Amino acid sequence: MTSGLFKMEGSGNDFLVGIGSWADRLADDPCLVRGLCDRRLGIGADGTLSVTAQTATSASLVYNNADGSVGEFCGNGTRCAARAAVELLGCQPELEITTGWAVIPARVRHEEVSLVLPPIEDIPRPTGIENPAVVGEVQRLVVGVPHLVARTSGLADLDFEALAAPLRSHPEAGPEGANVDFYEIGEGGVVEIRTWERGVEDETLSCGSGMVAVGLVVMAQRDTSRVEMRPASRDHITVEGLGKAPMCPTRLTGPTRIVAEIHPMDEFSATRRSSSR
Repeated sequence: MTSGLFKMEGSGNDFLVGIGSWADRLADDPCLVRGLCDRRLGIGADGTLSVTAQTATSASLVYNNADGSVGEFCGNGTRCAARAAVELLGCQPELEITTGWAVIPARVRHEEVSLVLPPIEDIPRPTGIENPAVVGEVQRLVVGVPHLVARTSGLADLDFEALAAPLRSHPEAGPEGANVDFYEIGEGGVVEIRTWERGVEDETLSCGSGMVAVGLVVMAQRDTSRVEMRPASRDHITVEGLGKAPMCPTRLTGPTRIVAEIHPMDEFSATRRSSSR
């Protein structure tokens, strides 16, 4: 296939994926991205993925948040991009995806996609942020993009918007803000997690880089090399430390799904062009 627009999701994180001319359009037109990602006036998505094959074993990815801004990295988006490169662009199932953060090795096994992420550059830093739902300290670390990680209790019942949204732009989050990840240890040691994502400015059903951020913190605390994660989508995700956490490469593994091929009507495209003037 030479060009197309598709809806995909990775453990509940949903994206519009462009290949060929659609990849160029999404990468170059933030107004179009905002329109397509609008959940009432468009198609609806957490962001867009512009995927281009470079060789049989490599592809490039431009990720745009739902607000049109460019994101350096999206874990679930990169997993979806890897599957798109294999199944829609003919790449090999073991390949590398060039992102705004790093070149990420990926392995595609039907729906299941694994990424190997490079080590974080700085050890997680306590912030001193006070929040009524936090047990212990809020920590900041960067997994391609910045995250604030906080342990809590009663995760499912939290007024998450009221607690997490203000932290997204807290001075300790950094000049561009940060994603906010609240987690608790559930039954059987499974890590339950909820994430507020900047650029979406809302809670999402899953955040790949957020699961890695929380996974690194939990693995360091437990002195272990593997954690089972359960985001709000209730999918099953694993984060593995390929060394001693937290300063080690990590493997992120979970499901991806191709939902539909999308054909926006000319009327929608004309509306987007008009609103951008």
